[in-house]
Amino acid sequence: MIELAAAVQFLLISPAFVRRPFTPRELGRSTAFFPLVGLLLGGLLAAADLLLAILFPAQIRSALVLALWILLTGALHFDGFLDACDGLLGGRTPERRMQIMRDERTGAYALAGGALMLLTMFSALNVIGPARWAALLLAPVLGRCGVTLSVVTFPYARATGLGRDIKDQARAVHAASAVLTSIAVVGTLAWKLQNLVAVAAFVSAAIVWWLGSGFVLRKIPGMTGDTYGAINMLIEATVLLAFAAAP
Repeated sequence: MIELAAAVQFLLISPAFVRRPFTPRELGRSTAFFPLVGLLLGGLLAAADLLLAILFPAQIRSALVLALWILLTGALHFDGFLDACDGLLGGRTPERRMQIMRDERTGAYALAGGALMLLTMFSALNVIGPARWAALLLAPVLGRCGVTLSVVTFPYARATGLGRDIKDQARAVHAASAVLTSIAVVGTLAWKLQNLVAVAAFVSAAIVWWLGSGFVLRKIPGMTGDTYGAINMLIEATVLLAFAAAP
């Protein structure tokens, strides 16, 4: 259970279940549980949306749920997305792009990208309808599955750091576990909803993961913690858009 606790404490704002630093091996193995943490997050978001429906219409609920989404994750993935926008779009060389991603200042690409990302997710949530709970449940699961796959599949760009430790200890079995967990959630939702929108969201997320990862690798020599966050955000938005586009 140490690896599960590591995943929860790393990805969410949570109590310190383990009051010591996690070892690189524990952090690497925790990637297998990333989709389970996403399922926990999605359950909290869906429950909050259900409670907020007692008082507020869909638009206000969407704004409040998005705020909770960012809060519960400590803006971890959103911050990575902002840094990736600045670095990948603003630098002229791979070295300069990686340097920009480490800069704490927020540039124009980050500001525009963050605003468009939140606007897209907000707009998609508004039009999903009765299946909002399923979209809120599935988006964090597939987003974090994408992170695990990126950690295991692609090289890491930096020689040191937390991301380097996780990359060096993550194995194919952890990626397989993450994918199987995600497939189980997709299958359950497809059965519950009696349609294939969850399957369509899964396929769409896989395409975006592949295209997004390819774009990153064309810009810099590997993944970073920021690009993991960007991949997660892109997949979450894709899932919401897939549900919004469903008849």
